[in-house]
Amino acid sequence: MDQHLQVFVTVVEKQNFSRAAEELHMTQPAVSQYIRTLESNIGTRLLERSNKYVRLNKVGEIVYHHAKEILGLYTKMQTLVDDVTNVASGPISIGASYTFGEYVLPHIIANLQETYPDIQPTVTIGNTTEIASLVDTHQLDVGIVEGHSKDQKLMVEAFADDQMVVVAAPISVLSNEQGFINIDALAEQTWIVREKGSGTREATEKMFGQLGIRPAKLMSFGSTQPIKESVEAGLGISLMSKWAIQKELKNGDLCTLKVTGLPFTRQFSIVTKSPFQTKALEVFIALLRNNKPLTTLEDMKKPQ
Repeated sequence: MDQHLQVFVTVVEKQNFSRAAEELHMTQPAVSQYIRTLESNIGTRLLERSNKYVRLNKVGEIVYHHAKEILGLYTKMQTLVDDVTNVASGPISIGASYTFGEYVLPHIIANLQETYPDIQPTVTIGNTTEIASLVDTHQLDVGIVEGHSKDQKLMVEAFADDQMVVVAAPISVLSNEQGFINIDALAEQTWIVREKGSGTREATEKMFGQLGIRPAKLMSFGSTQPIKESVEAGLGISLMSKWAIQKELKNGDLCTLKVTGLPFTRQFSIVTKSPFQTKALEVFIALLRNNKPLTTLEDMKKPQ
């Protein structure tokens, strides 16, 4: 059954029988036969197809969602069995929220590959909600998220602190203030924030509540880089992780503002679904824990 599900998922994701056959190194008639057999076993059609398109019907959407989860579990089971007699090797699917995934994770993976070259990591970057959801449905082996996942079915382990500061462009009038910035002055600024579901957005709203800030205007972006560019261009100010702005601070492209109660500290957390872990996953999580004391990218690049 797993082969039928794999063929079905590939057809759905390629949206074409011919492209799916090429991806699977099969003939198109063989792919069609797998789909017909799966539909026969399920008891109804799963795909609407014509000469121009292949797309899911309502039942197909249900089967596709669960097929992804089943295939993820099957792969994890096979890897766990292989691990009983083998050293740490094989695939590991890692998810990370933007701050950690873009600015910290690449250095950890470089260390991982140097010590365990047979481990094959793949990385998915998304916001905290998205990563937690993919871990929950077994599409990712592990997630590293900002803040705390609210999914009670996941195992969550806080493993590192992340300091967050308010940043502005050097040309901003607030950057020239010598003392602490008045809360009213902060409220008058345009705040450039992440989208809902992001750990950084959650931290920003928590900071607003703690400091009593009611922003006059919010501007939202779906990732960290355009926020940095927007702040640098003088469009507004933002609460950002120190991990994400080290280069900009060093180059003088951004500066931090003195705000009472900051830096704001949040936590990076490891989220997993299953208590059973492959050796590759165990090695990766151990590496995350061992890197807990690191505070700068320069530290991360030093030999461990």
